[in-house]
Amino acid sequence: MRIIAGEARGRRLKSIKGTSTRPTSDRIKESLFNILAPYLPVEKGLDLFAGFGGLGIEALSRGVARMTFVEKDIKICKLLKENLAIAGFEKRGEIIKGDVFSFLKKTGESYDLVLMDPPYQNGYVMEALELLLERDLLRESGIVAIEHERDLKLEDMRDLSLINYKTYGDTALSVLRKGGG
Repeated sequence: MRIIAGEARGRRLKSIKGTSTRPTSDRIKESLFNILAPYLPVEKGLDLFAGFGGLGIEALSRGVARMTFVEKDIKICKLLKENLAIAGFEKRGEIIKGDVFSFLKKTGESYDLVLMDPPYQNGYVMEALELLLERDLLRESGIVAIEHERDLKLEDMRDLSLINYKTYGDTALSVLRKGGG
């Protein structure tokens, strides 16, 4: 797993094989950030189901000023902290050790960019989107980028408009924007 572009380009991040974490492939990550490029840089990002931090650290490298990472596995959080240090972003990244849904129910912050790569087939995408909207955690014109199973079809919902959708085998990327396209 490596950082593809930006100020930390080429740095290799650590991961642990055999965990429940499924790092985003370089191909999908590159495609996602090509989609996000017109919307960057931004002030505040949120990486939900962060795992080793590949997506959020890539976002920091490409111009997100501050990123909050939410991950419940303590062992993976330690590696995420190491990855932030490898990339040189330890002062720009905050790690929240805990459940994504508990965090979303409690936080008072709002974000310009939300990245999500939850475990597939668990209904986590819709639950997280509902909480983002109910709690008004996405700033005006904010972006939500989700890596999810191909079978899940996301469409416009309430104040979010689908602005891009791509598939890669069994994986899909959906990018939604608050307030329309």
